[in-house]
Amino acid sequence: MSKRMTKGELDEMRTLGALNPVNYAVLALPNAAVAADAKAALGEAGFTAEDILAYTSAELFPDLEAMMRKASGAAGFGYEVTLMRRYMTLASEGCGWLFVYSPEEAQTAEVKAVAERFGARSAVRYGHLMHEDLV
Repeated sequence: MSKRMTKGELDEMRTLGALNPVNYAVLALPNAAVAADAKAALGEAGFTAEDILAYTSAELFPDLEAMMRKASGAAGFGYEVTLMRRYMTLASEGCGWLFVYSPEEAQTAEVKAVAERFGARSAVRYGHLMHEDLV
């Protein structure tokens, strides 16, 4: 069973080179202001402050380009590297990021609706064995 993470725990996961926040949806929104509006909408939908971690691109991915340069050739075949490349592009465009704890299907549906409403450039829900694109 997964649990809610703090920013510190997510940062530790990220710095170890493994971004796999199980039972979280990761949303890339057009900018930080839109991400703030989407966060407010998620709150109105019943998510708590502890359910939502917000980042700017600079906070979340300061070393993503270096990580991509170090990725092995074999890693290029997996979905993880595909996501990393997507995230690197979105980070370079200044997206705002939300990590939303959504272990239940009903919560994931709410996150998807908010992602669509606020024009998310990417929304991916991380599961135990697979990841699901929400938009």
